[in-house]
Amino acid sequence: MTGGPVIRRLDDPDLPWQRVKAQRNADGTESSVWEKWFAFRADPPYLSLYARYDGGMVVRRHGHRSPHVVFVLDGEILVGDEVCGAGTHIELPSGEQFGPLVAGEDGCALFEVMLGDPRSWSDDPDAFTEACSARGVTPLPDPEIDFPDWLADLRSQWLDSLGATDKPGG
Repeated sequence: MTGGPVIRRLDDPDLPWQRVKAQRNADGTESSVWEKWFAFRADPPYLSLYARYDGGMVVRRHGHRSPHVVFVLDGEILVGDEVCGAGTHIELPSGEQFGPLVAGEDGCALFEVMLGDPRSWSDDPDAFTEACSARGVTPLPDPEIDFPDWLADLRSQWLDSLGATDKPGG
């Protein structure tokens, strides 16, 4: 790459919000995870994004196919049994999982960087089912995402349904 830095701003009209996860709450409302992808590159692979979780949003216990760094900018999020408020840094080495993730009542805002293939995997569907059931949450189908042409959407797959080459370190 030549020509200096690539500068993006949160209010950039060329960076649309993408709804990446959705659920129906016990009261009939919907909550979602929204992301703005600042940089999504194939070579070398990495993704940096700003995420906004609506209040009470539950995301399955998962890992990524690369190291993953999360910084809580606003609000709070439950990571497993740990409440993580604004100013919390979370490092997830490649091959490790975290969660389920549950946004606080007022939601949260996160800055995230994945240093390699950003797609997620999980081998613990029961933890997600339990977290949803405890909150009266019904997961909704994955919303359509404008993925780059070079990357397949694997959000609906669990680790045991993937081939060995798709598993972290596989």
